[in-house]
Amino acid sequence: MTQSRSSQVSLSDTPYYHCISRCVRRAYLCGEDKYTEKSFEHRRQWVVERMHCLASLFNIDICAYAIMSNHYHLVLHVDEILNENLSHEDVCERWCQLYSKPVLIERWQNALTVSEAENKAALEVINGWRGRLADISWFMRCLNEFVARKANKEDACSGRFWEGRFKSQALLDEDALLACMAYVDLNPVRAKMSDSVETSEYTSAYERLLPCKKVGVAQQQEELLSYHVKKKPLFGFVGDEHEDNPQGMPFSLLDYIELVDWSGRIIREDKRGAISSQHPRLLTKLGLDGDTWISLASSFGKEYQGAVGSLEALALFASHTGKRWIASKNQLRRTH
Repeated sequence: MTQSRSSQVSLSDTPYYHCISRCVRRAYLCGEDKYTEKSFEHRRQWVVERMHCLASLFNIDICAYAIMSNHYHLVLHVDEILNENLSHEDVCERWCQLYSKPVLIERWQNALTVSEAENKAALEVINGWRGRLADISWFMRCLNEFVARKANKEDACSGRFWEGRFKSQALLDEDALLACMAYVDLNPVRAKMSDSVETSEYTSAYERLLPCKKVGVAQQQEELLSYHVKKKPLFGFVGDEHEDNPQGMPFSLLDYIELVDWSGRIIREDKRGAISSQHPRLLTKLGLDGDTWISLASSFGKEYQGAVGSLEALALFASHTGKRWIASKNQLRRTH
């Protein structure tokens, strides 16, 4: 039975969530339709531009993404502290870039409200918007609706473009976050759309590596222009400094890229028994052996549903969201 979003999101347990949206009716998000020989590659850019635009308005950060031919993946971070600290004026400015401004709010902003009841009503509306600016469902709604309208207009048709609601997974600990991000960034490699992390366009790993690639200045500027200027960068890595700077993921970018590249080679060549003797440092830090990491990183989207994490984290998440059990618990018991 379909579950409400409130039962799938518990910010007291984790601010990190993996979201997936998939197309219907043989619709192409992007790629090339072998039946009509029509290319939809330009739609990848729609998703990336809209995604970054929304991240600059919502108090939600993008940790990882991959834009595939008929679906896309996002790993999102909800910034509750920033959301609570926004002024009423900032909330209005952000929300009204997405939707039209009610007359009541226009009057409140211009100090034209004449009664306490009118002021109270305006603040209730603004506080409702504040909640939406930290709401994953509203973020995904604003992204999917925008893309669907453009695609339907281009296809000269109407009706659903997406396969119902987006799916979400709560990432309850560092192991789950890392495994999910690696899984997302490796999607093009695993689908044989690319043969390496650094050539997997329209992924977060590619975007993070772009400024580091040893290419000519003109070529780099051209590639950066193809992605357009971002108002808000991807959620950053803060490494060992995370205790002093909590606004970031507690790993280093170099360690993460090394881990993704290593995981991709192992998964792609199906060599679970031939793991490199030189493990990425993150595995040692997290106390994960190679087999466990490969099991986690290769199982996302198939065996884990609803939430991913240690048994202790899953038990807390279940109690906070009114569940008696989590579907992936038995699988996690085998891999931890």
